[in-house]
Amino acid sequence: MRRSGRTCGNLSSHLTKLEAAKYVEITKEFVERKPHTMVKLTPEGWEAFDAYRRQMKALFDDLPE
Repeated sequence: MRRSGRTCGNLSSHLTKLEAAKYVEITKEFVERKPHTMVKLTPEGWEAFDAYRRQMKALFDDLPE
């Protein structure tokens, strides 16, 4: 979080939108009496990420050296 310069609230907002789009699954539990949140990409999330990765690769492959 510190490296990205984002806040917990900002991350939560993004994750809520990704969950609403069915790209991630969020589960919350307590581990040793501390809250623990797990975020997992769904099959739809993996497909969207792979499509994004391919688009970015194509974009950068087209750039001159």
